[in-house]
Amino acid sequence: MKGFISPSMHPFKSLLLFTGFVVAGLFIGNFLAMVLIKVVWGYGLVEVSNMLAKPSAYPESRSALVLFQGMVHLVGFTIASLAFLRVNSSKPAAFLSPRMTVPFYLLLGSAVLMLVIMPAASWLVHWNANVDFPPLLDAFERWAKAKEDTLRELTLELTKINTIPQLILGLVVFAVLPAIGEELAFRGIIQQELYRWWRNPHLAIWVSAIIFGIIHMQFYGVVPRVMLGVLFGYLYWWSGNIWVPIVGHFINNGFMVLMMFLAQRQAVSVNVESTEPETWTVSLISLAISVALLFSLYNAFRRLPPLRVEEEARF
Repeated sequence: MKGFISPSMHPFKSLLLFTGFVVAGLFIGNFLAMVLIKVVWGYGLVEVSNMLAKPSAYPESRSALVLFQGMVHLVGFTIASLAFLRVNSSKPAAFLSPRMTVPFYLLLGSAVLMLVIMPAASWLVHWNANVDFPPLLDAFERWAKAKEDTLRELTLELTKINTIPQLILGLVVFAVLPAIGEELAFRGIIQQELYRWWRNPHLAIWVSAIIFGIIHMQFYGVVPRVMLGVLFGYLYWWSGNIWVPIVGHFINNGFMVLMMFLAQRQAVSVNVESTEPETWTVSLISLAISVALLFSLYNAFRRLPPLRVEEEARF
């Protein structure tokens, strides 16, 4: 069945097909998660729905909800993306990574960038968290705030991590799976198909990043998430290797999970959920280092051996 779809299929049709794979994957992931939760914990559909809506009222259900999140993400994004690539590409690995390897120091530099840019990005987080919508959008604002509160409560409940095994599970569910699944979907497939359609890498990067931001349904954090998607998109475009944005995404999410774990053990006083900005001094230093590092990565990727003609055409 591998590669049975014509490579000449229009990118719009390809994106519609991929959307179908994701929707089917999310449905199957929900179903499998519900079955496992019923078998292991005995919770039914109504109980799980109530837990997702008000997780703090069901503190004993945290493990079940973590499994639910992990299963839905694994099947809905990772497996759905890999299944799509299997039927849509004769060489999925080459499709995702026209440049099969990149030097380790560039992977490391991309990871470090995710950490040093956080203080500078805190001002964008602060602005987006406190944005006021015009009166015309009052209904949307009420809905967005309610959705934001629900998802924040769910996130805080699921990231109550007190032991090392819980930390490892948290890193897998909230860092490893999103890094792999979302980068396969948004950079590896959507960004590439948009580029194949429009032949404009910048437009493809920004549109796929906007979709990436909106699909999380957290509109009081959508702008920082879009900009994060843009950053991942350019790192992917420059490197030609899907592992570069995957590593960056993992470091971003994994750092958050680790800081939550350390804060709950009172090992650090950092509150990664805070929307307050860093000081101007720290933020400006962060911005300067980030710009310098980004420029260095761009030049380093450009100095790598050029892709072969057939690889460039596919990418």
